[in-house]
Amino acid sequence: MELKSLSLLNYRNFEELKLDFSEKINCFIGNNGVGKTNILDSIYFLSFCKSWLNPIDSQNIRHGCDYFMIKGSFQFTDINETISCGLKTGKKKSFKRNGKEYSKLSDHIGLIPLVTVSPYDSDLIAGGSEERRRFIDIIISQFDKDYLDKLVKYNKILLQRNHLLKQFASNGHFDKESLEIWDIQLVTHGNALHQKRGEYIKNIIPIFNKYYSYISSENERVSLEYKSQLNDVGFETLLSNSIDKDRILQYTTMGIHKDDLSFYLSSHPLKKNASQGQQKTYLIALKLAQFDYIKQIGGIKPILLFDDIFDKLDADRVKQIIHLVADNNFGQIFITDTNKERLDRILKEIHIAYKLFEINDEINEVSEDFE
Repeated sequence: MELKSLSLLNYRNFEELKLDFSEKINCFIGNNGVGKTNILDSIYFLSFCKSWLNPIDSQNIRHGCDYFMIKGSFQFTDINETISCGLKTGKKKSFKRNGKEYSKLSDHIGLIPLVTVSPYDSDLIAGGSEERRRFIDIIISQFDKDYLDKLVKYNKILLQRNHLLKQFASNGHFDKESLEIWDIQLVTHGNALHQKRGEYIKNIIPIFNKYYSYISSENERVSLEYKSQLNDVGFETLLSNSIDKDRILQYTTMGIHKDDLSFYLSSHPLKKNASQGQQKTYLIALKLAQFDYIKQIGGIKPILLFDDIFDKLDADRVKQIIHLVADNNFGQIFITDTNKERLDRILKEIHIAYKLFEINDEINEVSEDFE
């Protein structure tokens, strides 16, 4: 799979933009604030039907305008497809494949597998468990439609159960049978989601360890653990045992919506014991493992978005990463950086097809190499 070209109208800071890409590596070079990340974000939008920078669609419209349009031309083996998204202020978002609008956006998820590596990934370490659950859900949803469907249903049922608990508190009346109706559905979907999350983490661990070892030149040992209340006790039992607590707090305290991941460096929590460079290496290895797993399951190489990944990494690790992703195991890659000389030098060393775009007041293609 390859993104051949991208067109933007009034998307974030771009009034109008048209770019044609290399099938391998594409680099956007420029100072902070010129819009490099916005280009990556528009590619992300074509994959996930939303921005990763701002999930409120209307706030991605260029200031002073009343609409935006994103259009990408993709090549899938021998088939060319066009994916487009448009939004006009006050109107519903339109998302189309070859000119035909989707009835459900979830039908599009997985068509264009994509993996991002960005400074925002630090939230996986520093943020709360919600960030880490979202990370798992985004990955599995790209290759498992049933998982996405069950996740949507689970979250809706959870809202209904919490609403019922609040009603009990306000009315001063508890109806156990009404609660059990939601419990049955919550358990059914929750058990399925828990099983798939556990399988994914189990399968990704050896791939993750392989990538971390390569990037760090085998100097450090890392590990990853899936934490869930369902690991040791059945979901139905958990809900039954927590009824009194749920009634007092007026929300559901047990379930897969409390799942988490634990990150370790040399058996110690990563957050407290790793340098910034080690943390970034950990996250990059985790994302590359995500790439490998999606490729194995779906048979398609996901697009890789690398946003400002070289900050806080030493020169050796930067070179290891570029050499790694330049391998034929990877597909099309988009990279942002502020240092043209560094990136240009590394790319020329590995003799791979690439395009480099320099962004100032406008975008200029300043280098193309197909050696």
